[in-house]
Amino acid sequence: MVTVLSKRKPKAPKKIERKRGCFRSCVAWFVYPLPTALFFVILMFVWSSSTTYISGRIVHVCVSSRKLTNLYCLSATTQPNDKFQLPFTNSSSPEFLENGILVPEEKLEKRLANSALDDNSVNLNRNLKDESKEDDDSVVRNQSDGNNGIEAVDDLKGDSNGVSKVVVENPTAFDDKRVRNENPATYLEKRAGNEATGTSGLKDDSKKVSSFVHVNQNPLNGSLDEIKNAREVVEEYLRVQRSWAANQNWNQNKNQCYGRGIYIYELPPKFNKDLVAQCHDMVPWVDMCKYFSNNALGEPIPELGNRWFKTHQYSLELIFHSRVLKHPCRVYDENQAKLFYVPYYGGLDILRWHFKNVSNEVKDTLSYELVNWLEMQKSWDKNLGKDHVFVLGKISWDFRRKDHTSWGTRFLELEEMQNPIKLMIERQPWELNDIGIPHPTHFHPHSDDDIRAWQRKIISSNRRSLISFAGAARPEAHDNIRSILIDQCTSATEEQCKFFDCKTKHCDEPQSLIGLFTESEFCLQPPGDSPTRKSVFDSLVSGCIPVLFDPFTAYYQYPWHLPEDHGKYSVFIDQEEVRKMKVNVVERLMKVPLKERDDMRRNIVYDLLPKLVYGDEDAKFELFQDAFSITMNNVMERVKSLNLE
Repeated sequence: MVTVLSKRKPKAPKKIERKRGCFRSCVAWFVYPLPTALFFVILMFVWSSSTTYISGRIVHVCVSSRKLTNLYCLSATTQPNDKFQLPFTNSSSPEFLENGILVPEEKLEKRLANSALDDNSVNLNRNLKDESKEDDDSVVRNQSDGNNGIEAVDDLKGDSNGVSKVVVENPTAFDDKRVRNENPATYLEKRAGNEATGTSGLKDDSKKVSSFVHVNQNPLNGSLDEIKNAREVVEEYLRVQRSWAANQNWNQNKNQCYGRGIYIYELPPKFNKDLVAQCHDMVPWVDMCKYFSNNALGEPIPELGNRWFKTHQYSLELIFHSRVLKHPCRVYDENQAKLFYVPYYGGLDILRWHFKNVSNEVKDTLSYELVNWLEMQKSWDKNLGKDHVFVLGKISWDFRRKDHTSWGTRFLELEEMQNPIKLMIERQPWELNDIGIPHPTHFHPHSDDDIRAWQRKIISSNRRSLISFAGAARPEAHDNIRSILIDQCTSATEEQCKFFDCKTKHCDEPQSLIGLFTESEFCLQPPGDSPTRKSVFDSLVSGCIPVLFDPFTAYYQYPWHLPEDHGKYSVFIDQEEVRKMKVNVVERLMKVPLKERDDMRRNIVYDLLPKLVYGDEDAKFELFQDAFSITMNNVMERVKSLNLE
């Protein structure tokens, strides 16, 4: 009998696993991936809130969050045992970042060199900052305008007697941010001995910029002496700016461009062209693209003539740029230039964010990027921007945002922007390098004949109404005198005063407004959201005598385009008298003699009008100088007088 033995091992009995319940399976499925997911969330957060900067052999990685008041930085070098200083570690404003924008390497090296200051100088800077904070706490800031939130000064927003305190920032050292209270007139006198050079006003351009910050307080608290002193400073600055004016016969000089070369920067498109491309959604209720057509002159208005266009009040940057590109003194080699034009559309940069809920950092981004770009240009570094000019199509206050507001940008508050010349539709009266130039009107002549034809038409116009006022009441602005003016106007006959209500009628139709102004003797021009009004220039171009209520509306704004003798082209009625019901404007203007009105109108039509309009892109004038020509001639004369290298 044969027996077969199998080598197979007996099978072990299978373990019977206990089945998990549905609840335990769901919990395990949810809990086990949590550590990995949490790790990736933290990693993404660190990555999104960090900034890496490489400078030479040094690498900096900084991390921040909204809950941290400081940025925390880790730094390393690519070379072993390499030592370096970190003056920017754990700082709320790191030296190599400005509002989240990287600083150029050249500028960073300068800051690293400055970090070698001794402890005494560091303590001094800290003391100055502490004093600045104490002074800021003692100043009562103005509240935002009820209509549109513009941060401004009461005196510059409709109350010319609202000056109660003037704060002067040290103009000789931009790093010294200490703010001290001082009588502005006295301060100007102290500088006069060191800075005056004949009629040029100031000797050293590095000392000329003093920031007279106008602070709003209750008008009743301001003494008459303080008001007088503040205005004396403004008037002194205007005299200095008028002294820069070029010879009126400059255009007739055959060698007009000798030593006056103009170089136009070819900026990256994000600073101008890309901003224009956002015209469709720049303002919620209107498509701005139609205003930027036709070289920013807008659509034609055949009802008024072949040189009239629907020009928007914020189109100045584009209009000026198109004219500069064809200036006879333009040069393409920066070494041959005396003046450098920066075609940055800062007004459009502000306008695109006005009606969007974005942070201040976003609003300031392009400003910092522009400054960083300029600082990498040799032509900027040569004279620190003193021979550079900017044209800004919005009011100065829109570029001077205060810490407690969200309106506008801080472009003109940047240290680097103190030296250049800034041309804008409304200047900051206590900034010597802020120069006001006319708002763009709807009339853009091409030749002398166009100007003459319009002069003949409006000088013989039938003025059916003594007074007109185009505007709307501002019930939320209690100090605004518009409601009083409307009551006085509507209480008179239409032959005496005609009111064009912008709430019920179309004030955005130029033909209606120009028609109103050409049929009126006087045009009331009270302050609106800011002291200046585009309507002032529309009325002057129409031969209508503007009636002003605040000297900051025109008298303290346009030294190159309006004469110092204000009585030649306007009537002034103090708004304080109107507010206190001490004067009836209609009755006051009815007392102006007919001959006096005719003399003012002839001066406006034949002398002022050509200087207040911007010709078209290819304009050629022989007998006249338009607003563009006067501005460019005077800017070049100013830069030439600085005797820069």
